[in-house]
Amino acid sequence: MGLLLTGGTVFLEGRLCEMDLMADQGRIVSVSQTASSVIELHHDLVVPGFVDVHVHLREPGFSYKETVASGTAAAAAGGYTEVCAMPNLNPVPDTLEHLQVQLGLIQREARVRVCPYGAVTRGERGETLADLRAMAPYVAGFSDDGRGVQSEALMRRAMELARELDRPIVAHCEDESLLAKGWCVHDGVFARAHGLPGNDPASEWRQVARDLALVRETGCRYHVCHVSTKESVALIRQAKREGLPVTCETGPHYLVLCDGDLQEDGRFRMNPPIRAAADRDALVEGLLDGTVDCVATDHAPHAAEEKAGGLRGSLNGVVGLECAFPVLYTELVKPGKVPLETLLNALCIHPRKIFRLPGGELAEGQPADLTVLSLDCEPDLVAPETFQSMGRATPFAGRRVDAAVSMTLVGGEIVFQKNVKRSPAGRAAAKGGSRPEGGNV
Repeated sequence: MGLLLTGGTVFLEGRLCEMDLMADQGRIVSVSQTASSVIELHHDLVVPGFVDVHVHLREPGFSYKETVASGTAAAAAGGYTEVCAMPNLNPVPDTLEHLQVQLGLIQREARVRVCPYGAVTRGERGETLADLRAMAPYVAGFSDDGRGVQSEALMRRAMELARELDRPIVAHCEDESLLAKGWCVHDGVFARAHGLPGNDPASEWRQVARDLALVRETGCRYHVCHVSTKESVALIRQAKREGLPVTCETGPHYLVLCDGDLQEDGRFRMNPPIRAAADRDALVEGLLDGTVDCVATDHAPHAAEEKAGGLRGSLNGVVGLECAFPVLYTELVKPGKVPLETLLNALCIHPRKIFRLPGGELAEGQPADLTVLSLDCEPDLVAPETFQSMGRATPFAGRRVDAAVSMTLVGGEIVFQKNVKRSPAGRAAAKGGSRPEGGNV
């Protein structure tokens, strides 16, 4: 007998419905009157497990920053049942032999499902193509994340082969010829006020424009990583109107923050940088109109000393798996900027469709990969010292949040559970009163 989740609200076919779910032998089954375990959800929300298509698990090669075990524990704590792992590792997964090192670690250590990317080029050096054909059956797609592919001719060949193999190119778009030496923040008001070298938005959007022209030639499935500029949003919107096979993601920090929020602290340094308010607003609009398909954290942990040098002296990258949903709900959904259903589609549904990953439907026979969300908990603060991740650097540290992940199940097994403190309104709802405003509506 299986596990019965009762008394909750379920995200089903894009709508929120009051119903129960039962999982048995790793899959969703019809609701039954008997079960070996029954969990009362007290009006919590049950959704298909979150998917993050852009994380750095740092292993093999950089286990002092993160391991497969710690990174996937962080994913579970954030409600993620599957993540796609980037290839800037040692060895870089640019051949099947190198990829198998990573696959072995995933098989032994992962606490959630992990689908890796293969590199586009050997060693991610942008000089010769990696062995895409041999890796294709085992990867979500191909990416040189951390660097843009500078050669147009090489990117064209990669796209032609990726189309033949029916795998997407997942592009970190960055024209290195447009980068200021030693840049550390967006080239905007904050950079000029503090005398800091800035990152020109054109370094992103000009390479997006180049690659979209190549997609028109090749027909390759193409996904843009961590979109941060209003120009990139406009280019991708137009490409979709043309019917090109183009998708994209952005990160929580680009949707919530702008360069007016920056502080002299390494936890505010990432690539691409947090942009201007106009860019943030364009990304929110893109999420609302479907231009932006997914929200992905670009979870990129570093050792404490690597993030202790302020904006100039720290490495690029912040962590995000464990605070993404609470922050996004509090900052976007609760104030009415983004409907809850839109956010859930970007976290649960669209990533699976784009990368053809299993699950995403709360239907009989589907994998019992589920996330349980409490939208009526007492306000809390983002506390990096409590993270499962070995990384601690997040721009959201100390920020108030009004929602929490209370449980994560992978294959019907509980991989994370948290005792959430409910607000007075939430406790009333659990006793049969009305549901809290801004909650399961």
